[in-house]
Amino acid sequence: MALSGAIWIGGILSGLRLTEYPLTLRPPGGLAKPMGIWELSAPDQSFSLRRSPFARRFRISRLPFSGGIGRFLLFPVLFSASRDREKEFSYFLRQIGETIAMSLLTKAPRGTQDALPADTGKWRHIEKTALETAALRGFREIRIPTFEHTELFSRGVGDTTDVVQKEMYTFEDKGGRSITLRPEGTAGVVRSVIENSLLAGPLPLRVCYLVSCFRYEKPQAGRLREFHQFGAEMFGSASPAADVELISMAADLFRILGIDGLTLKLNSIGCPTCRKEYHAALKAYFSAHTEELCGTCMTRLEKNPMRILDCKSPICSEIAAKAPVITDYLCDECREHFEGVKGMLTDLGQPFVVDPTIVRGLDYYTKTVFEFVCDRIGAQGTVCGGGRYDGLVAQLGGPETPALGFAMGLERLLLTMDACNCPFPEDKKCDLYIAPLGAAAARKASTLAEELRREGFSVETDVMGRSLKAQMKYADKLGASMTLVLGEDELARNCANLKNMSTGETREVSLGADLVSAIYDVSISDVIGKISDSFEGADLKSLFGMEL
Repeated sequence: MALSGAIWIGGILSGLRLTEYPLTLRPPGGLAKPMGIWELSAPDQSFSLRRSPFARRFRISRLPFSGGIGRFLLFPVLFSASRDREKEFSYFLRQIGETIAMSLLTKAPRGTQDALPADTGKWRHIEKTALETAALRGFREIRIPTFEHTELFSRGVGDTTDVVQKEMYTFEDKGGRSITLRPEGTAGVVRSVIENSLLAGPLPLRVCYLVSCFRYEKPQAGRLREFHQFGAEMFGSASPAADVELISMAADLFRILGIDGLTLKLNSIGCPTCRKEYHAALKAYFSAHTEELCGTCMTRLEKNPMRILDCKSPICSEIAAKAPVITDYLCDECREHFEGVKGMLTDLGQPFVVDPTIVRGLDYYTKTVFEFVCDRIGAQGTVCGGGRYDGLVAQLGGPETPALGFAMGLERLLLTMDACNCPFPEDKKCDLYIAPLGAAAARKASTLAEELRREGFSVETDVMGRSLKAQMKYADKLGASMTLVLGEDELARNCANLKNMSTGETREVSLGADLVSAIYDVSISDVIGKISDSFEGADLKSLFGMEL
């Protein structure tokens, strides 16, 4: 038998709003034989309980939301003939409820991850490089809201796509409006361009962005429910040259970041005119497999059969592999445009592979679509994807405007860079650590630290009341380039010993204006020393005019 009930997450210990959380408790041999492993199940959770015959309590042996295997939580639960079992079960559920409530405060929601201080330097490097690469081609940054009206994505992204049908985070706000956290960046950018009349200015309009996006998917490496993208969009040009410029910009960014081994896959999915004939061919093909298609694809068969080509179901994917290809149905204009793109890429020496199976997962694409794929990061190998969407601006209420763009996931980009052993710049380390001894020295250290920071130096001083030995250990862990010890003698003489931590050399410096010059000298000497090590045999002393 099983005992079912519900707990309310919240209450005195958690301070959270009460939320119902259903649980089912199943003893190994019924309530008459409660010893052994009990099964306790809850939504998205699984763990087990062991009832000890010696201890009058349960032990939770696996509880993912409170620390995982190896963390044990004890709850006093007594089964005896003198007590009512339902009361015991209710008490047990309340205890678990408080535990779950507290664990929710200290565990990030599934499908999200923190960027810790040790990793944020990598993020900044990618973001800075992306924006600088885009700026060289005239792209200026645009910033858009995190959420939009749901209708924007339903109409722009397409109501037959997986994104709209299965993955969007949609909710009703307090005004009764349907709001959605953005699942991608293009629709919001197009909305902003139309609303702010940016197309009235000089064309082509070039914009780029760094955004967080949200999709309810099964979390895995390189695919999270909250993820981040760098994207670029161009409005106003129908020329194949615009397609090539966007593709080249993405390729150049990968080159600057040090990523190699990527494959550019290219396709044309035509325009509404030539897609009519292609849709008819797809319907005829997939109609012969209606008994094998999943329920979602059966709906797509009538509304938009091209979406079946993008289905993640293994059975549907196997059927789609033998479907007619769009390149056999391109009209003259689309074929000419595609040949122009391929020709210009060839002229630039950019290798590519034509892949007729690429349709991209969003309905707004027309003509050129492309992906950069890496085979070193597993199944989620697409690092960048994009293409044309010549009809989207008009579809969302703007003027007829050809447009195109791409986006790349930063999490997946980081995985790719790690797989390719790409170098990252080192984070700036502490230039100087000031170790004060005593209250008066601490005040002086604080003043000196602020003065030096205004000169551009990274300076830290003690705020923990540590001993000198402990402070020196801390400075070593920081990787401080220099240290300065301040005590009563140093304050009285207004001088202190500045120590170069890499060479061990010390020099007496004034605590006045000369301190800045002394720190500059030590810093420059370190830099020259590193350069000298890189150029063995070079006479850098005369070049810099100082002793090394």
